[in-house]
Amino acid sequence: MIAHHALVLNLHQPAGNLQAMLDDDNWEAKEILYALDRMPRSLWGYEDLARVHLSLSGTLLETLSDPAFQERVYGIVDCGSLLWHLQNQDIFEILGTGYYHPVLPLIPESDRPLQLQRWLDLARHLFWRPDFQGFWPPEMGFSMELIPLLRAMGYRYVLVDSEHVEPVTPMKWHELRYRPHVARHQGAEILVIVRDRDLSNAQESGMELDWFLKEVEERTKWCECPPLVTTCTDGENGGWFRNTTPGANFWTAFYLPLLERVRAGQSPVKPTFISAYLNAYGPMGEVWVDTGAWNTGWHDGRGFVQWTGSANQKASLNALRIQNRALDEVRERLKALGQGLAQDQALARDLEEATWRLLRAETSCNFYWGEAWVGRAEADLEVSRQALERVKARLPVTASPSGATTASVPGPETGPEPDSAPNPDPVRGPDPSRDPTQSGA
Repeated sequence: MIAHHALVLNLHQPAGNLQAMLDDDNWEAKEILYALDRMPRSLWGYEDLARVHLSLSGTLLETLSDPAFQERVYGIVDCGSLLWHLQNQDIFEILGTGYYHPVLPLIPESDRPLQLQRWLDLARHLFWRPDFQGFWPPEMGFSMELIPLLRAMGYRYVLVDSEHVEPVTPMKWHELRYRPHVARHQGAEILVIVRDRDLSNAQESGMELDWFLKEVEERTKWCECPPLVTTCTDGENGGWFRNTTPGANFWTAFYLPLLERVRAGQSPVKPTFISAYLNAYGPMGEVWVDTGAWNTGWHDGRGFVQWTGSANQKASLNALRIQNRALDEVRERLKALGQGLAQDQALARDLEEATWRLLRAETSCNFYWGEAWVGRAEADLEVSRQALERVKARLPVTASPSGATTASVPGPETGPEPDSAPNPDPVRGPDPSRDPTQSGA
């Protein structure tokens, strides 16, 4: 029986990160750009066989589509052509994600649709399509409460890590890991695609083709239905993906030889799009997905320890919640005022800045790298607070019950103590030896 292989690559760079590395004349920035450019170029001539799922964060797409950045790196990579090649739906299935790459279960609930909608707005423009079937939770951070939101955004399936999936319908180990399933929450349901953590770990660090084929055969030998084997890793981090030497990176040492085996009829594994597999075989049974993320170099993804382990991380996550509440209160006040302020462009600009600065503060990298990056979240939060104060100053004066007047919406109540940060179940990451000041999580 032929096993179907779904290859998923996550691509993310925080806002301004590539530009900062280029300012330092950093070779790593060029390696990252070469790794991105290598994907479509490697697959030319294999449109009949290659099947790759890509998640590109909004900040990476914003960078690649910025005319000033395109001009700056033109001698390294042609970003316009790269984005054009990524539109090739014969080779690539683009996955939806959050714009600023937040760990969704850790950020305020009302910010989640803003993160997802901003990504959709940009991706629909760049990739010339209205819909995206699959969703990639940044850092594979997932909780069941996300299901209604993902369905409302139009997603058919979501990727989750194998360590967090529990059967509701009785099923065997290989069925749980190598078949899609249904997950339900509050009347909404979505299809769940299970990442094989063990095979993904091998993919991240470098693996031999023969080993992979034998391992897949052994793991799926008891499957009664054609299995779906899903491997998910970063696609531009680590030497295996960045190596520029032919025959020494993921594409030329592993994936192209796999395609040649498939073409010759000598492979028990063939690439597939998840959407095509779902159309052909559908899901099997119901599952529950525990809250958590994918594994990092330090933690297994349970409890989100990578992002919540220190006092400063907890304090910054708490500060996100306080500013979110303040913004929500102002939005409600503006809604109550109706159209009276619709023409106030200065207010609209300040409200937008307060919003996007908060959303950018939620970037997973700000918390993934702990003390080295957590200050970046606070820097954006402070600008967000200042912008929101300017919004409040432009609101009409209203009378309070005591007869006093105020020109602003009351500030947020004191938030919960830092130690009350959400502590669901864990996530992945780049090679622990990487310098966190040099590339994004």
